[in-house]
Amino acid sequence: MLNIDPMAHKPPFPQNYAQDFLVLDHGKGTVVWDRSGKRYLDFTGGIAVSALGHGRRDLAKIAGKQMQKLTHVSNLFTTEPALKLASKLVNTGNPGQFAAVHFGNSGTEANEAALKYARVYALRTKGEGHHKFLSFTGAFHGRTLGALSLTPTEKYQKPYYPLLPGCESVAYNDIDALSRLDRTYAAVLIEPLQGEGGLDKVSPKFVEALQVRCRQHDILIIADEVQAGYGRTGTFYSWQQLGLIPDIVTLSKPMAGGLPLSATLIPARVNEQIHIGDHGTTFGGGPVTSAVANRVFDVINEPKFLDTVAERGKSFESLLDGLKKDFTFAKDVKGMGLLRGLPLAFNPEKTTLMAEIISSCQYRGLLVLRAGTNILRFAPPLTVSRKELDQAVEILREVLTLKAKEFV
Repeated sequence: MLNIDPMAHKPPFPQNYAQDFLVLDHGKGTVVWDRSGKRYLDFTGGIAVSALGHGRRDLAKIAGKQMQKLTHVSNLFTTEPALKLASKLVNTGNPGQFAAVHFGNSGTEANEAALKYARVYALRTKGEGHHKFLSFTGAFHGRTLGALSLTPTEKYQKPYYPLLPGCESVAYNDIDALSRLDRTYAAVLIEPLQGEGGLDKVSPKFVEALQVRCRQHDILIIADEVQAGYGRTGTFYSWQQLGLIPDIVTLSKPMAGGLPLSATLIPARVNEQIHIGDHGTTFGGGPVTSAVANRVFDVINEPKFLDTVAERGKSFESLLDGLKKDFTFAKDVKGMGLLRGLPLAFNPEKTTLMAEIISSCQYRGLLVLRAGTNILRFAPPLTVSRKELDQAVEILREVLTLKAKEFV
């Protein structure tokens, strides 16, 4: 018998994770409780995963019912839940924009699939030597070697050199940097609204220049909507508010209510170049995750749901913006909808200050994230109430008041 103490402070996980964990026990809506019964407002949302909140009985019922029928069929067959979900997804965006969807299990897999499809398309339409990719500073596209090669953060990349050849990165929103794009590029991978990197969004002029250049040289635009998509910004995709029209879109985090699922949406002209065996998955689009994901999709697309998300997002922005009046080190709120960031200006030599703030929030019952080096990031469930937004900002106000002297 394995002798594993689930209550131990140092769990048997690899050292790429923290060695001290808050052990959560259960949740309901925006609230989670740890094993001691302490209550927390979850403004991490499982890193933008738990879009419909915790403890959803409807999702649990759907998963259980499907497991009694079929749990797994592999990629040799399909099931009704997967077919229904695929049909819904290809009809998102603009009419006729997408023709097919590849299911996977995570955001990095969705991006990996997009890169593979882009190279297949470039090879079979433009020939060899047209395989390069472009990404942007501040990007986070995943941990697999392909996605990591386009995530230009040294601490993530350096241990795994050499990375995928043909990958380049330039400054986000730098129009002049786009001049390098020519027919040797297969695709540009971009987050219309960045997540981990700092919650910056593409500018209208940059979008225009990017699309002109890519159309000119038949370069695919891949929109990474893993964190910002699926209703988080108040529209189904963040790019729908930013003027971007991508060729390929990647999705994952909130799709199946916390279960692992991803999607890579491709247009007809890409799908036409794909041969049997070019890509595959064993678990992606399984019947249980797809069944749950159908319900998540339907809820998010219910009348007024996205309008409510947009309204809550504006309220949250206003509440966070109000902190600037009391704290000179609090800067302009970033992000869109219910993916928000509050930049804090402090001496970069105080390397532990952000961690201390996040820890202090947790101590007071608020779970938050970080983006970049100095931005508090918030991704609560899309079902968060106005009262819970007020409570979260009041806790944050208490913490910033406590830490105010350290920002001087």
